[in-house]
Amino acid sequence: MSRIGKIPVEIKENVKVVISGRKITVSGPKGELNLTVHAAVKIEANETQIKIKPVSGSKSSREQYGLTRTLISNMVTGVTEGFEKRLEFKGVGYRASVENGKLVMALGFSHPTIYTPKQGVEIRVEKNTIIVNGIDKQMVGQTAAEIRALKKPEPYKGKGIRYEGERIRRKAGKAAVKSGG
Repeated sequence: MSRIGKIPVEIKENVKVVISGRKITVSGPKGELNLTVHAAVKIEANETQIKIKPVSGSKSSREQYGLTRTLISNMVTGVTEGFEKRLEFKGVGYRASVENGKLVMALGFSHPTIYTPKQGVEIRVEKNTIIVNGIDKQMVGQTAAEIRALKKPEPYKGKGIRYEGERIRRKAGKAAVKSGG
């Protein structure tokens, strides 16, 4: 049995949970999220918590049971607090700004790089940090990964876009050739 799946999901006081068949809807002060639950999992809810149980002892049921609990927990957290990812950009002449809801970046290319975020994700820029906010954890992480992929940090000078706190392994560059005389 899943250790994570056994733990019930606590419903906070300003969160409303509606279960209809295999579809669960969680709404709170920041928005509303929906999830269609796998057929191998059964959901039971009361006023204060949601319990997830496997339908059978099959491998599929056991696999989906812990995953479903985590997804529902992330939904409850998302509609109350939201999620945030921070990216740092480093390099001479690298700049970023938000114009008309789009992220416009100068990343050392001959033209500005423009990134349009998906609906439900908000992007803002503070100094050399890009902040990605939203209520859907998967969408926030995917957006941050797509922005990072526009200019990955390179190992020689460390220039590029990286997650905040990410360490880049630096390489030594070309070694000076010893002249034999």
